[in-house]
Amino acid sequence: MTGRLEVMRVRLGYQLSITALFVAVVLAVGLALVFLSFDRARSITRSAALAFIDRVADHTADRVDGQFRDVLDILEVLRQLQSVESGTILGNPPLYSILAALLRRYGQLYNLYVGYDDGAFIELDVLDRAGPALRTQLRAPADAAFRLTVIETLNGGSSRTRFTFYLSPDLAILAQEQREADYDPRERPWYRDAFQPGAEAITDPYVFRAANLIGYTVRVPFAQGRRGIAAGDILLADTDAFLRSQKLGTSGVVFLFDDSGRIVAHPRMSEVLHAGAANGSLDLPRLDQMTDVDIAKPLNTWRQGGAAQQIFEAADGRTYVAAFRSIKTAGPSGLKLAVMAPLDEFFAEIEAGRRRLVLLALGFVLAALPVVWWIGSMLSRSMKALALETDRIQRFETEGPASEVRSMIREIDDLGQSVATMRTVVRTFASFVPKRLVQQLVATGDALRLGGSRREITVLFTDIEGFTNITEKADPEQVMIRTSHYLAVLSAVIMEHGGTVDKFVGDAVMAIWNAPADDPDHVAHACAAVLACREANRKLNAEFESEGWPAYSTRFGIHTGEAVVGTIGSSDRMAYTVLGATVNLAARLEPLNKEYGTEILVSEAVRQRVADRFAFRMIDTIQPKGFEATISIFELCGKLHEPSTTETERDGK
Repeated sequence: MTGRLEVMRVRLGYQLSITALFVAVVLAVGLALVFLSFDRARSITRSAALAFIDRVADHTADRVDGQFRDVLDILEVLRQLQSVESGTILGNPPLYSILAALLRRYGQLYNLYVGYDDGAFIELDVLDRAGPALRTQLRAPADAAFRLTVIETLNGGSSRTRFTFYLSPDLAILAQEQREADYDPRERPWYRDAFQPGAEAITDPYVFRAANLIGYTVRVPFAQGRRGIAAGDILLADTDAFLRSQKLGTSGVVFLFDDSGRIVAHPRMSEVLHAGAANGSLDLPRLDQMTDVDIAKPLNTWRQGGAAQQIFEAADGRTYVAAFRSIKTAGPSGLKLAVMAPLDEFFAEIEAGRRRLVLLALGFVLAALPVVWWIGSMLSRSMKALALETDRIQRFETEGPASEVRSMIREIDDLGQSVATMRTVVRTFASFVPKRLVQQLVATGDALRLGGSRREITVLFTDIEGFTNITEKADPEQVMIRTSHYLAVLSAVIMEHGGTVDKFVGDAVMAIWNAPADDPDHVAHACAAVLACREANRKLNAEFESEGWPAYSTRFGIHTGEAVVGTIGSSDRMAYTVLGATVNLAARLEPLNKEYGTEILVSEAVRQRVADRFAFRMIDTIQPKGFEATISIFELCGKLHEPSTTETERDGK
């Protein structure tokens, strides 16, 4: 006996914990209420009702305020994006991904858009948030989740062109059309006075007639770069649903209205709008059309500085309790919140509770056990799905459609959307940082730090022969499109052969092997990658020539040796790269192809490592600038047991 007691860690399942907690809480509350005295219930009902109404008003006002604040924060971030300030809106998938991620994250937004002083415009709409009527009206594809509209002036012309794209949930193009622009953002009310002194960020409420929905436009102007306005439309449909969820007895109601007495959000708002649409009228209803009780007296008292919570007698003989709030972020639209319920319904609740409290508590526990068990099971499934999704992100399995986790619990649903956004961010981050480095960071959990280590690597440099002459008089947009396609093809081949694309320098590519991940056979993989790149380049040139675009003749230089590998830069901007003589020599080899009439030049160190698997041709012995020793250079002809390039050309002659 050691005298030591082993402490066992008890772990309970989420589902069992929720059920046990529910039973304990309900029984404790129920049994405690049995012994409570109801003698003072009537005397405190008024203050209790006022306090309850006050809490409901605060909670609801904070919710609506939060919607506006969230959108203003989004637009502040959006207007500061470099692509938005510079107006790079056509053919910019990263910008579209950011807009889509923001719209997915904030359900109250129907769309996000940016208008510019020169008439350019970009807008991304979430089709389903405006209802099926809009989708039918637009004749959108069944699988489309977004509609992207871009208005731009092409090639320095004077006429503006409108591009419309229907996108899938993962932003793949399902349908598109192009026509002369018939919309000018500068003529719209949300744009015209935005730069005026004192202009407010939120417009007055109005009806989106295409979808029979009420909303606001939130806007933020920016003067940097191309100068314009970032904006978004807030739909109050989810606010209507939230108001319906506020239970204030049988007759209690929560609604939003403005200074002109128009109802903006109400539990029965959808019914009124549908009825108005049938009669050809889509105007916002007035207070007397939606409320059975005249609240003019308590409302005027509050407007004149009276209490925000009031009890008043109505014409129907019943006593009502009401609370009012101003929505601060709504600005000049004067949005107000009203909460109202009959006072006698609070008494009815107390009287009914006194008679059946004990039986109700016990019966509720028994009846609710299956429901609570089911809810616990549902929550447990959501939590397990979130754990699996985060585990996939940790393993960097971000390709393919995301398995979005949804839940009726707001916090879990928000967490699921956050995880989906994190997946998108990680995938986007990998587009700007070497993918293998991102995989290593995600797998280890390490932060990116300045510093490096010495290790053996294989370095590749490429360049397009005569690129300046090819592109000097060509259309800049076509140059960017063709060259980006060319770089994407070479990058894909390099990564397929275990390489890491370190950087693009204009039309040139620098790639490395054996960093950041270990690759014992990195020299052979680099040689195989270059041969595959040459073949891919030939196929791409055939495609270019068929489209009337000049061919890109690529030169390659490869060297292997020790180098310093790591992260350089400053604390706020870093770059993962390699430094040293090995890198410099590889860079010297690439331009020598022009002098010797070759395509692929490698060093003696490369040939020695893979001479048994690849065919080489001796070219020369040189002393590169900055190097004391002479080195032998070779042309990489092909894999052994395969016809080399020179042999193929000779046979063709």
